[in-house]
Amino acid sequence: MGPDALTAVSVAQQVSELLRARFGRVTQIENKGEVDLVTDVDRAAEAQIVATLRSLYPEDDILAEEGTGHRGGSRRCWIIDPLDGTTNFAHGFPWFAVSIALVEEGMPKVGVITQPLLEETFVAEEGKGAWLNGEPIRVSGTDRLSEALMATGFPYDRRQSDIDNLDHFGRMQKTAFACRRAGSACLDLAYIAAGRLDGYWEMKLKPWDMAAGVLLVTEAGGTVTDFAGGVFAVDGPEVLATNGQIHEEVAALLVEGKRP
Repeated sequence: MGPDALTAVSVAQQVSELLRARFGRVTQIENKGEVDLVTDVDRAAEAQIVATLRSLYPEDDILAEEGTGHRGGSRRCWIIDPLDGTTNFAHGFPWFAVSIALVEEGMPKVGVITQPLLEETFVAEEGKGAWLNGEPIRVSGTDRLSEALMATGFPYDRRQSDIDNLDHFGRMQKTAFACRRAGSACLDLAYIAAGRLDGYWEMKLKPWDMAAGVLLVTEAGGTVTDFAGGVFAVDGPEVLATNGQIHEEVAALLVEGKRP
């Protein structure tokens, strides 16, 4: 494992200890939007990650969900979600993660995702593969959507916009074997890489939701595109990630619905 990946793993695991200690003990919850929360734990976790990365990589840019990063025009940028699944965390629902990615000129080079309560660490490096707690992982071999376990999520503006993913979700529920909505985009992507899910789609995400996870999927042998099967961009409006074998079938279903 290279030095950048080792750093990301160390930082993510340290923050995971903070999240474990604070789970069930949230003292401050604020609304960033009508259904978008931030807690004091989000801010404490982000501050810890940003401080460590700034000390180790002072020339690198940092893009962080709660806005405490640093942008200076570097070709290298750390993309951070200190607590993906804040709504779950705030309600005591035990499904959340830490996500750290290193992107160079728009391309993910390192991706690390930790699930603090399960003590699972997913790691990917460009061209080197993907691992879970040190063991190599691969996507599933499911080759039919009717046998696939899918995952998704819904955008924060779903009360105001009719582009809300509900049409896709309804269609997928009738076509796939089953569909889950657990509330952490990065964990959905990590679970595809580990072969626990067969596919995932979502719209209106941010780079910190996807950057680490998409690298995990591709390094584990999967496919990542936009809904129509076109080129994926980490700052784009939509993501479709699968094991590769069901990708065309899922894309054909998604292009029938509304897109951002």
